Amino acid sequence: ASSIILSIALILTAAAAVAEGNDSLNEIKTRGYLIVGTEGTWSPYTYHDEEEKLVGFDVEVAKLIADYIGVDVQYSETVWSSIFGSLDAGQIDLVVNEVSYTEERAVKYDFSIPYTFTQRAILVKADNDAINGLGDIAGKIASNDPTSSIGQFALDNGAELDPVGEMAQSISEVLNGRADVTINTTVAFADYLKQHPESEALVKIIVVTDPAPTGHVPVLKGNEQLLNAVNEALKKAQEDGTLSELALKYFGIDITKE
Repeated sequence: ASSIILSIALILTAAAAVAEGNDSLNEIKTRGYLIVGTEGTWSPYTYHDEEEKLVGFDVEVAKLIADYIGVDVQYSETVWSSIFGSLDAGQIDLVVNEVSYTEERAVKYDFSIPYTFTQRAILVKADNDAINGLGDIAGKIASNDPTSSIGQFALDNGAELDPVGEMAQSISEVLNGRADVTINTTVAFADYLKQHPESEALVKIIVVTDPAPTGHVPVLKGNEQLLNAVNEALKKAQEDGTLSELALKYFGIDITKE
């Protein structure tokens, strides 16, 4: 009898856990706003304009997800190294920050369908003749965030990390000689040089990957209803051309298709 009672208790506990996860979407609707974690320092994905207003491609993607759910959006600007901690602690509902899927992250989080497809590139000083491709970065110092998928990409290809959180600082590390290379997306580098034309002659950018899915929205596991709503919002925006329009607005090219 005791084993039956224990089994029933375990079933009820499991059911409660599932229900609790699925309640996230209902909680958001009751609250009236979606809390989105984003950096706010990575142009053109998420950054501040001249009037210090938070803008960017991912900022607008988050807004269209909130609109689809039928709530307002509240942004929680967080440094990248703390963004998943905020998600774990329930301080934010999801992350919209060009988050790449990794098997390690998938242990704790469920990921939306991809909404961007981009290439990775390496940036070095223009007079650096020793690095001409991904195979040349082994043993070199890469200025990237060690908690990011790009930082892990650098490590996987044999580089040592100069731990830097923001892209502008990582490029500065290369220019001042404290790092040999930094890695990012081609569109992020292009946007940086658009805003800093004085740096264009000082650096060399080498594309090192083919286009691949890069942007996903992660949510804590157990939030199937919220994840479904995010996927439905993204699919609608893909089908009606909204995502393509946003990409053209911020990147000048459509990075929302393979």
